Amino acid sequence: MHIRLSALVLTLALAGCATGSTGMLAADAPRALPADGPVSVSWHDPATFSEITSSGNRFVASEGRWLQDLAEYLRTKASLQLPAGNTLALTIVDIKRAGQYEPWLGIERQNVRMIRDIYPPRMTLRFRELDANGNLIAEGERKLTDHAFLMNASPLSNSDPLRYEKRMIDDWLRRDIHFAGR
Repeated sequence: MHIRLSALVLTLALAGCATGSTGMLAADAPRALPADGPVSVSWHDPATFSEITSSGNRFVASEGRWLQDLAEYLRTKASLQLPAGNTLALTIVDIKRAGQYEPWLGIERQNVRMIRDIYPPRMTLRFRELDANGNLIAEGERKLTDHAFLMNASPLSNSDPLRYEKRMIDDWLRRDIHFAGR
């Protein structure tokens, strides 16, 4: 038992060192998508995101490129909604992905994201839309949450780990008066 515990502590310490120096939490990690088209997407420091600070497993939550994938999805979908000639600047202020790591369930489940209705996806966005002449059309902040994310699940997208967050973005773009209905 003592050897197992020592090995676990060493593994977690090494994982913390590796995660802190690379990936989305690295000091030199990008904080925006490269400029491409009428929609720009940037984000605050991911280390302050609810996904990292309250995930139950900071190290696993900060792995991968899920943040860039969501930013690219947001840019692509917003570009489709934006009237020709307009530009849109989006800033991701905070994200909490659907689900939660529950390390208290045991060592074998500490790296498993548990999807339960009590852990809905959340996102805070700031936006600024300009028309073709540079005049301000709309700006503000939106706090997105999908409390019915498990009831609205689509069987066609079950393999996408960001399916709940993407659907929340789609719903926002479809209903927000600043983009839809023009």
